[in-house]
Amino acid sequence: MAVVTGTTWNCYDSATMTAREIYGRTLAEMGKYNDRIVGLSADLAQTTAIVHFAKAFPERFFNVGIAEQNMFGVAAGLAKAGLIPFASTMAIFACLRAGEQVRTDIAYQNLPVKIIATHGGISFGHAGTTHHCTEDFAVMRSIANMTVICPADGIETSRAVRACLDIPGPVYIRIGRGFEPPCYENEDYPFTIGKATVMQEGTDLTIICCGITVLQAIQAAKTLQEQDKLSIRILNMHTIKPLDREAIIKAVTGTRRILVVEEHNVMGGLGDAVGGVIAESGKGCVFKKHGLQDEFATIGYAEDLYAHYGLDSNGIVEKVREMLGMEFEADEDWNDE
Repeated sequence: MAVVTGTTWNCYDSATMTAREIYGRTLAEMGKYNDRIVGLSADLAQTTAIVHFAKAFPERFFNVGIAEQNMFGVAAGLAKAGLIPFASTMAIFACLRAGEQVRTDIAYQNLPVKIIATHGGISFGHAGTTHHCTEDFAVMRSIANMTVICPADGIETSRAVRACLDIPGPVYIRIGRGFEPPCYENEDYPFTIGKATVMQEGTDLTIICCGITVLQAIQAAKTLQEQDKLSIRILNMHTIKPLDREAIIKAVTGTRRILVVEEHNVMGGLGDAVGGVIAESGKGCVFKKHGLQDEFATIGYAEDLYAHYGLDSNGIVEKVREMLGMEFEADEDWNDE
């Protein structure tokens, strides 16, 4: 696959390369070929970039005002009428403020509402803790019928938005706020909802990650190879639910060390999901969850927060080196377990 390792960019690229901008343009393009697609916003069309769809199809776009709960109720009604609603708001509003409507109006009826949640994780860092969202994986993956996706960059966001049309029920896609450097040069790579993407093979340790941490893991692996001669496997677990159990078990048997990195609270997120799979398998390994350690994020610019919480490449390098000093059960015969 074409993975970006040394691409440069500047401030002029930021308007077109963000995941939310690519999402908005992708949805507008999809609207040309599927007249069942409708868009909804809670007065955040520009902020979430669904404005591109609104401008292209004003008769199929509905702004309900600052009323997220109402937006998801309306989306459920439109879905019951045979349409495919794409509802966009900030992640924290989708999973907490409108949590009951998402669960009861949409998921309980298994309706094809696609929730595109922007400003996920700590990407809106300077807006303050109230606008951070480090609970959404835990909330959304616990809701029956819900598919949960966290793309690595804008290109994968486009792939996910198009692929979610094939899911008959509700889908939650979490993307960031601003400029996210790309992981991929183009779309010439396999993408399947529910199947992890192997970014690179390795034998010493596996990093399982999603969202903005994928590129950071790639950069960390390069440093570890150059400085420590380590071979790091990287799994882009873009689908949090359903989880690719086969890829996880293969990583455990292949490297015996698993580091999960996520822009989320370590309680209830991707790490807990992966840990559950490992525990049920009965296979021993060194396992660590790396994210926000059961705390609310402080206030600051996103890049500074990523460094502060060790979610950048330097923090991942440090965590890997720490794990290499830990031991796992030497017994290689799991047939009796």
